[in-house]
Amino acid sequence: MKPKTYSAKHKQAEDREKDLKLALLRIRKGRSRINETKVTIAAVAREAGVSAALIHNYYPGIAEAIREAQSNTSESMQNVKQRDLIAEREKSANYRNEIKELRTKVALLASINEVLLDENRALKEKMTDLTVVNLKLRSTST
Repeated sequence: MKPKTYSAKHKQAEDREKDLKLALLRIRKGRSRINETKVTIAAVAREAGVSAALIHNYYPGIAEAIREAQSNTSESMQNVKQRDLIAEREKSANYRNEIKELRTKVALLASINEVLLDENRALKEKMTDLTVVNLKLRSTST
C-alpha cells in the first residue's frame, strides 16, 4: 500500500489541528494576521485559512476550546466592567462628599464676608461723620 501524497492545499490532520490551535492563540493574544479581534469559530477558521464547517465537523476539540475561550473572554470582560463600575461609584461618592464639604466652606466664607462688609460700611460711616475727630499720633521728641 502506497502512502498518500498530499497537495499543498491538503494538510495532515495533526498539522491542521496545530494550525487551528496557533490561530486561536494568535487571536487570543491580539496578534491575528488578519486583524481578528473576537474569538469565534469563524474568526479562527479565517485566521487558519479553513472553513468553519471543517472545525465543526472534524475538530470538535478545537471548537470546544474556542467556545471555552469565548466564555472566558465574556466572563473576564464582565469582571473588568464590574470592577470599573465599582471604581466609578467610589469616585462619584468621593466627589459628592467633596462637593458637600466645599458647599459648607462657601457658606462659612459667605457669612464671614457679610460680617466684613457690615464692618466696612460702619467704618465708612464713621469717617464721613463730622463729629468724629481724626487723631493722629504725634511723635514726641525728647
